[in-house]
Amino acid sequence: MKEQLEENLDIERDVRREQRIRAMRRRKEQQDMVRRWLRIAIPAAGVFIIAIILIVKAIGKPASPEGEKLQQTERNGAENGTLEMANIGNSGTGGEGIGSIAGNEEAGGEGIGSTPAGDGEAGGAGTDTPGAENAYEGSTDADETTIDGTGEAKGGNEAFRETGNTRRLGGNIVSNYAILIDLDKGSIVAEKNGKVRMNPASMTKVLTLLVAVEHIDNLEQPVTITQEMTDYSFANGCSSAGFERDETVTVQDLLYGTILPSGAEAAVGLAIHVSGSQEAFVDLMNEKLEELGLSESAHFTNCVGVYDDDHYCTPYDMAVIMRAALENDLCRQVLSAKTYTTSETEEHPEGMILSNWFLRRIEDKDVGDNVKSGKTGYVEESGSCAVSYGESKDGKRYICVTADAQNQWRCIDDHAEIYRQVM
Repeated sequence: MKEQLEENLDIERDVRREQRIRAMRRRKEQQDMVRRWLRIAIPAAGVFIIAIILIVKAIGKPASPEGEKLQQTERNGAENGTLEMANIGNSGTGGEGIGSIAGNEEAGGEGIGSTPAGDGEAGGAGTDTPGAENAYEGSTDADETTIDGTGEAKGGNEAFRETGNTRRLGGNIVSNYAILIDLDKGSIVAEKNGKVRMNPASMTKVLTLLVAVEHIDNLEQPVTITQEMTDYSFANGCSSAGFERDETVTVQDLLYGTILPSGAEAAVGLAIHVSGSQEAFVDLMNEKLEELGLSESAHFTNCVGVYDDDHYCTPYDMAVIMRAALENDLCRQVLSAKTYTTSETEEHPEGMILSNWFLRRIEDKDVGDNVKSGKTGYVEESGSCAVSYGESKDGKRYICVTADAQNQWRCIDDHAEIYRQVM
């Protein structure tokens, strides 16, 4: 009788699990459908307006000079409106952010943004300068000035400041978003759409790590992996650390599982352990963003990096988050680990060896020994991205953030090339 009851409960749990997964998939499909519709509808609206203007031009000249002057004024106004609509259309064609700049511009869903001279998709090469020999195009005209997420210049007391020596990243840098920070001077060495909103993908987990570490006091405390944790990862097609349902691991295992293999179930596990739910934990994440002075340009909706229109930050914001994490000894230790072996469990008697793919691959580059910490990310809407920390041989410290490269290897190449210019 007892065995039959347990079997019925298992069947009931499996049914509820399938229902949850189907519901999450339906929501994701609905969001994807809306995005696809917008990508078609907005440019189509621009084409429609252009067609109207051409028809108006075909009508001919007015009967009087005054009429001609009035018609010319109306045409100018209409053409300006068309250009504005075209820019709006460009800003909704993929990419990782939800912003634009001055009219230019991981497994799992991990925003919408405009990119310079491109459509914002992962394969875009951005505004690279043909024939450029290195990563930099020269100094900007800015002097102790910053640029906000809308592309408008402003002053302000920010964590990192642009100077007259801040350079434009170009050359053979493929990523459409990038920024290099000098931690010792608190300045922006070089940037490329560094203040433009993007979706941070799994770089989100750097903040997940920081918030979790600030709210835990026992690294050895056991945590049981639940169906809710694994379902979220499965339903959204996210990367996984490999923890299994009903497996009991430690908080420390979850910290490393969140960063090294970018495990979604580990990140959700931390969120539930700390706050009782992912939603409550995300509130803590946004409170941390406000504490860091980033609430006007950054907002997160999940702890994993799953794509969402309202989940965004700028490369600059991610550099600020990375600096805060590096100032925490435990976070720094996790972000700097190339490998980690989880605790022994019934499901994994010898533990699992987790690996930081970014650190293991960039070490093959000539600047690899100088790159000490890193976290990658990927979503289809924004391409491959990464945030890293490096130290030059003379002790200078840097943070580099890039996003929207065609693949992980190009992302690593961009980091190596950017560091190569200062190390």
